[in-house]
Amino acid sequence: MSKIRFILDTNIFLVSLAPHYKYHWIYQALVQNKYDLVLSNEILTEYHEQVTQRYGVEYTEASLDFLLLLPNVILKNPSFLWQLVENDKDDNKFIDCYIAGQCDYIVSNDRHIHQIKNSTFPQIAVLRYEEFEKLFKMAFSS
Repeated sequence: MSKIRFILDTNIFLVSLAPHYKYHWIYQALVQNKYDLVLSNEILTEYHEQVTQRYGVEYTEASLDFLLLLPNVILKNPSFLWQLVENDKDDNKFIDCYIAGQCDYIVSNDRHIHQIKNSTFPQIAVLRYEEFEKLFKMAFSS
């Protein structure tokens, strides 16, 4: 059985890095190889910018270098740009990577991303953090 493939919106990834946040279990589960994380160069660049702003350059370089060494982190660069998010074009990188990486879910609390989850083609499965936590913990509690 293959693992569930996720795209983590930058804000979700960012808070998962901090050990004192309730979201840290997301990063720990990634390190424990419990799910696949799909990234594109564009998403990785945004992670780098945001993590650097919050935690500084040294922490960022170490964290992202480590991230790319994990066997369950899949780098997938979309060859087609769908342009489904109209209100915040910058969010399209998550949708495009989701489709190219054949992901199961995007985890995001961003309202612009949630607006496209009603798209009939292509279908996009978007979870808020709370939905993700419930689904994930149910799947791994047994």
